[in-house]
Amino acid sequence: MSKNLNWFALLTRSNFEQTVYTAIVNKKIEAFLPKMKRKSSRKDRNLMIETPLFPGYLFVKSNFEAANQLQILKTVGAVRLLGNQSGPLSIPPAQIESLKILTSTSMDLITGVNIRLKKGDPVMIIKGPMAGAKGEFSRHKGRGRVVIKIDVLGQYAGVEVDGNNVEKLPEFLS
Repeated sequence: MSKNLNWFALLTRSNFEQTVYTAIVNKKIEAFLPKMKRKSSRKDRNLMIETPLFPGYLFVKSNFEAANQLQILKTVGAVRLLGNQSGPLSIPPAQIESLKILTSTSMDLITGVNIRLKKGDPVMIIKGPMAGAKGEFSRHKGRGRVVIKIDVLGQYAGVEVDGNNVEKLPEFLS
């Protein structure tokens, strides 16, 4: 690859982050999959497991040449590079470096819903019958429940869900 490499966010199929990361690294392309430790959601376990910090996404270093991007997109489980009509959008290297520092420390990342969600934050429901729905965080309901405002054909519907089933969308996705 030529110089002028940029970081891009790569959308993957659900739960394919590690598979895509491994395949891309095997193609000799620099990639980064930020992870965090989280308590297992299985009731019979009390384990801390490593999960992607941004479920469904990893970062790849490439340039704007179509051939190089095609090599990334031909990876099993890769969906698309995030961008707009004019093509993929690069992510500032400083943001990637900050993520690397954040995820490389031995300190636990605190991702509890009560700490990070405030009214108006863009969120996605990641588990349950509404999984995949995007909306806007409305309020905390108590006992770990939250209300998400979802736009349905121009009308807003409030949905009450378990706070653990909601993820704040990173700024580059909202």
